Amino acid sequence: MEVHHLRTLRELRDRGSVTAVAQALHLSPSAVSQQLASLQRGVQLPLTEQRGRVLVLTPAGERLADAGGEVLESLARAENSVAEYLLARREPVSVTAFHSAGLAWFPSLIASSLADPDGPAVRCRDEDVSINGFIDLVGDHDVVIAHRPLASDPWPGQRVHVTPVLQEPIDVAIHREHPLAKQQTVSLPDLVGETWVAAHEGFALEPLLVQAMFASAGTPIQITHRVNEFNLVAAIIAETRMVGLLPRYTGLIPYFREHVVLRPIQSLALGRHIDVLTRPEAQSRVSTRSVIERIVKIAEETRRHAEGS
Repeated sequence: MEVHHLRTLRELRDRGSVTAVAQALHLSPSAVSQQLASLQRGVQLPLTEQRGRVLVLTPAGERLADAGGEVLESLARAENSVAEYLLARREPVSVTAFHSAGLAWFPSLIASSLADPDGPAVRCRDEDVSINGFIDLVGDHDVVIAHRPLASDPWPGQRVHVTPVLQEPIDVAIHREHPLAKQQTVSLPDLVGETWVAAHEGFALEPLLVQAMFASAGTPIQITHRVNEFNLVAAIIAETRMVGLLPRYTGLIPYFREHVVLRPIQSLALGRHIDVLTRPEAQSRVSTRSVIERIVKIAEETRRHAEGS
């Protein structure tokens, strides 16, 4: 088996189509098909099958793609073994994050990179995707900062390496002059009749609101606006006295802390996991690990600052 054939099979599993694989590997679709055919000739069981107009992996193909990922990880470690000390640490690292993590952490991450001429240069990009979309980003970026609700299924460990960063509580955001702002906590009955600003369907905070709805014994919650960008949520709350859900550590910039306060909901543990996702071979590089360590440190500083304020 050729290594580039295994890489092509793994890309087909992760990207879902020959066209997408061709674009990612800078090949023609026919070249991708030829590589898959060459790999198939050395294997007795079918690795792919046509499902409608889409070529997908068979169970045998899935197993070989997983094994191919381990081969690529081992090769990446071997390729970095000599250059690791001097060169690999300076290799650029691409980082993508959802909006609130980017706003909270990108400035410090970029500043620390500029202050360390011997370390890796970071290339940052924000991405606003649903929970299921984070796995797809791993194929295009070295480091993906992702989030998911506390009660959700873990990330698929056979496809990505997961580094836990932060477990962040989610609070109700209300205007400082709202009557509920005088309380240290709020209950679900306190929120009956309030008008909500909520995240888009399928995004990480939207299931939390649904959870709150079920926990409130059928009390309807009026969702009037769907907004993913937390500073826009805070701006709406500051002007209209509506309520929403915001993360405790990364949800508010200092300006909005003058107008909006966060209060936990009694007897309801709302929160999210924030993790770094990488492909195993990217995780094996010193430059990538260095950037991940910086992200974890910056996130911890953000948490301590928020809890101390």
